[in-house]
Amino acid sequence: MTTTQTQRDLHQARNRALFSIGLNLTLAVGKGVAGVLSGSTALLGDAIHSGTDVLASLATFVGLWVAGREHPSFPYGLYKAETVATLVTAIAVIIAAYEIGRQAICGTNSLPDVTIALPVAALSMVVALGFGVYQLREGRRLNSPALQADARDYLADGLSTTIVFIGLVATRFGYGVDRWAAALVALFVLRAGAGLLITALKDLLDASMDREMEREIIAMVENHPRITKVKQCLSRSAGGRFIVDMDVLMKTPSHKIADHVADRLEELIPERFPLVVMARIRPHFAEEAIIRRITPVEKPEEHALASHFVRAPWFLIETIDTKNNKVLKRQFVENPHANEERKRGLLVGNWLLSLKPDEVVVPGGHQGTAVILLREAGVDILSENRLTPDS
Repeated sequence: MTTTQTQRDLHQARNRALFSIGLNLTLAVGKGVAGVLSGSTALLGDAIHSGTDVLASLATFVGLWVAGREHPSFPYGLYKAETVATLVTAIAVIIAAYEIGRQAICGTNSLPDVTIALPVAALSMVVALGFGVYQLREGRRLNSPALQADARDYLADGLSTTIVFIGLVATRFGYGVDRWAAALVALFVLRAGAGLLITALKDLLDASMDREMEREIIAMVENHPRITKVKQCLSRSAGGRFIVDMDVLMKTPSHKIADHVADRLEELIPERFPLVVMARIRPHFAEEAIIRRITPVEKPEEHALASHFVRAPWFLIETIDTKNNKVLKRQFVENPHANEERKRGLLVGNWLLSLKPDEVVVPGGHQGTAVILLREAGVDILSENRLTPDS
């Protein structure tokens, strides 16, 4: 994901958080008024829950707004502003749980007026659950932890309102369970708040990415023809996204090639893995005594150079000891894309890269897509005499 795409996602997330503030405010006022008029302790507690959600949604919006800013004092970005917003959300939910529980213990035993409370609880339940599911889906699409926290808060609100609704239905049949419903709401909301708090603290303490994603990133880097091995891969969280620091061993004596490969990988990793917002590659390089050279040829078991690079029917792969100037191994492989009509250069270039060459001999000064791909990957392009690098 590019920086522009990340900014677009943050803009969309901010708009959704702003709408969430208005919706939470409407739910809080509606349930509060109905709770007072009906005398329902559970509905009043649920209104307090929605009231804290207003503050939590506001914190989400502020966190998303700050996350999109840039400042020289924060070279790694302000993505953790979303984590702070999530932390505020968690604290708000835990406070709501306390207040609901207090209302349940200290409230009256009188039966509420269900003709007022029941329709409001039913409508609030449908709105909170429906918007919570939608917000969670959009939060995942936009890779926004603050929106996902806001969505889970809505789901917690919707489920707690469901408990209130069930209690009001029971009250309608003469069962005085309103305060019990309020107590259950308090426990449910406390659990949700504790979960959000743990998530936020892990992020603030720089939790690493999951091992599966880390393995995929390492595998991608080690597939590069110039990379011998990933020596170390460290990652840390940044507001639900990740920053990757990697030490790699390169087989090249050239500082220029090493820097070029490192710069290219720093672009490719965030493109391939959208949750990675920044990658830093530190190359460790040295001249390799053993290299792999690939040459296009017309026929197997012959060394006659092919007249055209990507249309060459065969390629000769040589493993060479550069110190002793000795060929250790020869292998002929058939070009699987020689007869392709479309995107032949792209297909051949990617196929050759999968063979991890150090050098490739190119006949006739060919400068097509395949050669561009090889050069971009840091592979040495040799002229027909196999001795002089093609600049």
